[in-house]
Amino acid sequence: MSYQVLARKWRPRSFREMVGQTHVLKALINALDSQRLHHAYLFTGTRGVGKTTIARIIAKCLNCETGITSTPCGECSVCREIDEGRFVDLIEIDAASRTKVEDTRELLDNVQYAPSRGRFKVYLIDEVHMLSSHSFNALLKTLEEPPPYVKFILATTDPQKLPATILSRCLQFSLKNMTPERVVEHLSHVLSVENVPFEDDALWLLGRAADGSMRDAMSLTDQAIAFGEGKVLAADVRAMLGTLDHGQVFDLLHALIQGDAKALLEAVRHLAEQGPDWNGVLSEILNVFHRVAIAQALPEGVDNGHGDRDRVLALAQAMPAEDVQFYYQMGLIGRRDLPLAPDPRGGFEMVLLRMLAFRPADTADAPSQPLKPVGISQATVDSAQAVATAAALTPVATPVPEPVAAPEPQVAPP
Repeated sequence: MSYQVLARKWRPRSFREMVGQTHVLKALINALDSQRLHHAYLFTGTRGVGKTTIARIIAKCLNCETGITSTPCGECSVCREIDEGRFVDLIEIDAASRTKVEDTRELLDNVQYAPSRGRFKVYLIDEVHMLSSHSFNALLKTLEEPPPYVKFILATTDPQKLPATILSRCLQFSLKNMTPERVVEHLSHVLSVENVPFEDDALWLLGRAADGSMRDAMSLTDQAIAFGEGKVLAADVRAMLGTLDHGQVFDLLHALIQGDAKALLEAVRHLAEQGPDWNGVLSEILNVFHRVAIAQALPEGVDNGHGDRDRVLALAQAMPAEDVQFYYQMGLIGRRDLPLAPDPRGGFEMVLLRMLAFRPADTADAPSQPLKPVGISQATVDSAQAVATAAALTPVATPVPEPVAAPEPQVAPP
């Protein structure tokens, strides 16, 4: 038997197996239990959040041999055929490859025929925004008043491209992106059942890399298992994804808070060995400052999406709120100017050195930790005092009076 990837093996087959999307499932379950069925549904959301999965579950709920229910049995011939993708009355159409109006007319010509096996004939049109304007116009009338045994389920990742006439004929449900916490929780359950050893830090890396898509998270987990020879370890996942070690970002920030330029540049040197995207590193630093500011205003409001909540709270206690805002603003300006730097690494280092150099020194809230000497001469002489000293050492020339012309003799008149 061939290997089945995790994304397909763990595809939900009922509403109770779905992860997230509670706001959508509640409406669908109540509608099925009360037999208040609409003729057209539209599911929107990014890739891998459950649009096609929910559509197939609805097809099972409508055609299960036990009757119309929100909890299909999953054991009858109809449920098994839908799970295996061979149910004759579930017509899945890829709109991206059938954009012409002739394809839509061929589909509509078959709508008039009654279902062969099931109670309803379900048309699942995926990526429906790819249809041409003529195809949408051909679909309008049938979508508004289909035969009683026909249900339309439309799915799209770009609802802005759909005409308002299509939107007004459908019940629209917007599926949310998966949060890293929910992805990590599900991956932990899956790997435990699959008997695959894993590290929590590795799951957090996968959860963030999935970018809201559960299918992407499962695919990346498959790749991580193969990369780690049957184990999901943080070091392997980091090497596989080419992502930055989040601990190195905190090393940079600790050196910055301590005013230790030598440790700061040493941390940058370690980062350079990995060939990182310096703009991305600066973005990570800004993200940490943002979460530190939240922790200072509302500690319980800090999320654990990166698995580093304790470290963020520790930074929030170690830094004055003014410094956090100052560093954040300077990082934003540095990120804006980073493309103008002759060298990306040099531009990144200048941003950090600027944060070290421009620190308040005449206020009560100045950083308590002074800059550490790094073995180079420092211009610490006050400019006004230097000007006064230079003026005192400069010899002053005595002014020479200008000669006064003698008055002309007066000649008496004869």
